Amino acid sequence: MENSTGGLEPSAHRFDSDQADEQQSALYLLLARLRSTLTRPVNNQAILQLHHLIEHQAALVRQAEAALASAEIFDRASTAARMGKWQCELPSEQLTWSNGTYDLFGLQRNCGLVRRDILKSYSEESLAHLQKVRSGAIEAGAGFNLDAEIHSPEFGNRWIRISATVERRTGEPVRLFGIKQDVTEEKKAFEHMRHLAEHDVMTGLANRTQFQVRLTDICGPGGSGGALMLIDLDGFKEINDTLGHALGDECLVEFTRCLSAVCQSADLIARIGGDEFAVLFGPSTDKQTIQRIAQRVADIAKALMNCSGRILNASASVGFALTEGDMPTVLFTRADSALYAAKAAGGGIFLEDISVTNPTTDHRRDRFRAVF
Repeated sequence: MENSTGGLEPSAHRFDSDQADEQQSALYLLLARLRSTLTRPVNNQAILQLHHLIEHQAALVRQAEAALASAEIFDRASTAARMGKWQCELPSEQLTWSNGTYDLFGLQRNCGLVRRDILKSYSEESLAHLQKVRSGAIEAGAGFNLDAEIHSPEFGNRWIRISATVERRTGEPVRLFGIKQDVTEEKKAFEHMRHLAEHDVMTGLANRTQFQVRLTDICGPGGSGGALMLIDLDGFKEINDTLGHALGDECLVEFTRCLSAVCQSADLIARIGGDEFAVLFGPSTDKQTIQRIAQRVADIAKALMNCSGRILNASASVGFALTEGDMPTVLFTRADSALYAAKAAGGGIFLEDISVTNPTTDHRRDRFRAVF
């Protein structure tokens, strides 16, 4: 483990100390033998022994130079890779960092390190996780790996990956040491891929996969409850066929902007098909609010849209249903039936599925209600 002056890790550091002691002893021996040889008459055997001592000392010097060069190369390489070595003495909590670790935290190299001050760099959530994992590792005597979010005045928020090993003596933990590496770009790439996997590329709304996951959350006996609203643009196929897909896409993007503004209180807005949208509401949104939102959605779709200088006149049919402990497929079918009943009535309106289940026949009755 490198210390603040660029030294080696604990085991390597002890090795270097032993090596330095050996070099020093050999050097003193060499000087003593050289002095003795120079003050005596010439002795070939003494000269030969002195030659061997000089060769041995030269070999030790070469080993030390190689070790220092390797440490310097590793330090430079690790700094370039945005990583660094660290160690923490136990129980004193004294920290020793390599140059790369200072750089990760945006601190001046070789500045004084106080662990309680360093911990202030971690986000609240990451700090709580770190403290829990670290305590468990020390107790068990096992290492750990952890991704944590930190903040520095110079670089702002970033993510680091911490790997740690616990060193024990006579069964007691005496030191933690390992590597810290900047994984901010890796995190960004992962989040970007996850966003692409969960969102519609064109509109930026949640896609059907994410919608189905969230629909499951509100449905069933153990679900949180809520409501599902389905929206379908009337006559959108004609826009695509007569004006082209590019203008059709622009129309969808513009409608998405308006829909997002109207449905700010929704838990999720998703595009689940070409011109089909779904909105999920949690249990905190009452039915009257959902009705008002449904009416506003129908109204904004009727408003003239300016797409690339072309004025488009469209409308939307809306259907929604409140979950009554229904399974996801049942709730979707109810909202979908209300939607297509609205389309069959001429479109541009919303209908609510208010059917109830007859315990005897398990059939729905009193199917739809419209509010104009």
